[in-house]
Amino acid sequence: MEAHNLAVAGISKRLEDFYARRDAFRVYHGSTNSTRAIQKDGKKIIDTSQLNHVLAVDKAKKTALVEPNVPMDRLVEAALKHGLVPLVVMEFPGITVGGGFSGSAGESSSGRHGPFDSTVNSIEIVIPNGEIRRASKTEDPDLFWGAASAFGTVGIVTLLEVQLQDATKYVELTHYPVRSFAEASQKLQEQVADPAVEFVDGIVFSPGQTVICAGRLVDAVPSGGKPRRYLGRSDPWFYLDVQKRAAGSSSPVVDYVPLVDYLFRWDRGGFWVARYAYRYFLTPFNRITRYALDTFMHARVMYHALHKSGLSDTYIIQDVGVPFDAVEAFYQWLHETLHIYPLWLCPIRVLRYTPDAAHGLHADFADATKTPEVMLNFGVWGPGPNNYDELVRLNRLIEHKVHELGGKKTLYAQAYYTEDEFWETYNKPAYDAVRKKFHADHLPSVYDKVKVDEAAKSKAKEQSRMPSALRTKRPFQGLYGVYKAWRGGDYLLQKQS
Repeated sequence: MEAHNLAVAGISKRLEDFYARRDAFRVYHGSTNSTRAIQKDGKKIIDTSQLNHVLAVDKAKKTALVEPNVPMDRLVEAALKHGLVPLVVMEFPGITVGGGFSGSAGESSSGRHGPFDSTVNSIEIVIPNGEIRRASKTEDPDLFWGAASAFGTVGIVTLLEVQLQDATKYVELTHYPVRSFAEASQKLQEQVADPAVEFVDGIVFSPGQTVICAGRLVDAVPSGGKPRRYLGRSDPWFYLDVQKRAAGSSSPVVDYVPLVDYLFRWDRGGFWVARYAYRYFLTPFNRITRYALDTFMHARVMYHALHKSGLSDTYIIQDVGVPFDAVEAFYQWLHETLHIYPLWLCPIRVLRYTPDAAHGLHADFADATKTPEVMLNFGVWGPGPNNYDELVRLNRLIEHKVHELGGKKTLYAQAYYTEDEFWETYNKPAYDAVRKKFHADHLPSVYDKVKVDEAAKSKAKEQSRMPSALRTKRPFQGLYGVYKAWRGGDYLLQKQS
């Protein structure tokens, strides 16, 4: 704690200096799985990258005291040493605890436990005037919930107490093939309602093939059974294995997956997005090439390469939550408008039952008259049109349709809303009230942070060392991104992991 307190004191002093001049700033976290590129400008940067330690695990209380830049694989590793595991584990090993709290993260256990921020008991946060505060769901709940999902626009979170639960060795994972989206919606809701089921999500492979995956925590594989693994170079990618095993079957298929393999099952291949890299580089997609290129097919490397290449500007990358009574209409609209497959389906329990949660950007999530208990998240990820204006148009169509159906999009990806459209969807009065009370109202807002920043894109292109004639040429654009990921250390980090 001594080193932690010293680092936080330094952050506090730097914030105090900025506040005296009413200067805005950016936070540099180090390596990130953000879908937005990070520009590091030393003059107005607060560097928190050293806050990357698990400080304590309390087995009796089932909590972990964690600095914000601890990635999920390190938190899971520390918790498992005590026979525990976080309630919600984001799907990629490199996603950080602070990113999960500040950036609206959820995974397949969120149908039971809510988003990651709902599993955090308390935070230490340095507010913009330099004051170091502690906030929880009962102590300064306006600051706690105001900081959740606020992308650092209320203050800098420097410590979190995260809830844990008893771990088991395996996940008993049942794959339910379904024939229609209506059947998929019904099966998802049934599994969320079953108290024995810890994990629920689904994959829509095509209009005629959807598989719902439901997991239970178990300690043993039945006699004669064999675990299915997904983290080794020779193991199958998870989504391909699910598709193969459920294809043509009308009966559930049951697997026993080691717990860590399940938690990070999507890392190899980045769900299925890495498959587009094979297509881009005109590379055969088979077990041999997946084995040979495995190091480059993990999320830590892929995100870095995607940003540095500029190819992220050519993809649709959206996660949107829709009430269950509207999911069939939204699916049909997606099919007719975008025809992107596969799609990821993940129920998320968004309603927070206490009025103490009625603060900040998502204050409506504490009001049962405005928010359903559970929404269905659609992960819509795939290549967009080559024409950038058409890409923007399609992203805006998604945002408008979600708003029309009473849903909300996750803000980890760039927003294409106008500012008026944005604040029609998110609770500006509650958000502004928190920012004013805690001295943050002079800083850029969350809209400023998540909107598409064309100026920043232009600056990044100007700073690129790649010859301008090659910046949008295939395959040079992609090769440049891979090279930068290698130079940036993500390649080595993945090999060490």
